Amino acid sequence: MDWDDAYSNHTHIPDADSYPPRWAAKAQALRDMLSIEGRAELGISYGDTTRQAYDLFLPEADTKELVIFVHGGYWRRFGREDWSHLAQGALDRGCAVAMPSYDLCPTVHVADITRQISVAITAIADRIPAIPIRLMGHSAGGHLVSRMLAPGVLPDAVMARIRIVMPISPVSDLRPLLLTQMNADFRLSETEAHDESPIFQAKPDIPVTVWVGADERPVFLDQARWLAEAWGAAHIIDSGKHHFDVVDGLEQADSPITEALFSD
Repeated sequence: MDWDDAYSNHTHIPDADSYPPRWAAKAQALRDMLSIEGRAELGISYGDTTRQAYDLFLPEADTKELVIFVHGGYWRRFGREDWSHLAQGALDRGCAVAMPSYDLCPTVHVADITRQISVAITAIADRIPAIPIRLMGHSAGGHLVSRMLAPGVLPDAVMARIRIVMPISPVSDLRPLLLTQMNADFRLSETEAHDESPIFQAKPDIPVTVWVGADERPVFLDQARWLAEAWGAAHIIDSGKHHFDVVDGLEQADSPITEALFSD
């Protein structure tokens, strides 16, 4: 099996090169609008490097809940600035939305990114206290939000506020990545690949909905199914969606994926 091809989304999505600039343009447009309205706080630091920062977007009225979105990019690319537009659906539901960035491989290891996201979520929860938290992430971000449910990764006070976690097209078993050329950047050992794989964590008490596109690469359908089976989690396969457009519905307050995030 060609593991590099199996885990390559870009080469199997039509017009794949057009997606990142479109994401960035839509994200910038929302940031500009919210900044003019005084509803955006950008680049709030939570750590020692420039990428350890988050953006916070506020709804028009009183904040009902806090949604945190962790971006993907195989732990190697993108940042919070590329995904701001995905806050719109939750904003329209009266939620504050926070989006953290993190340092990237190969500068750091995947385990380091897990620790950074734990610090980021804790800092965001302290900034917006008391209200419920809904946590979601896409691709590598789906891995990272899943890792937050391992015992001891987040403070108990933060865990107690989390209503639901939604890993979208997550990587739940990192061991196959040992067989890819990408591991030159990840520098995963067999031990780290195992320890950073959510499927080996205890089943969490917090509700989890695993979301994946029906038209994704077979390995991503597998990765989503493995996590749902390991945790007995809800598992939704989104018809007609691939790895790049599976998150589009987060821009609408009443889309199926946004409705699932607020399903309780």
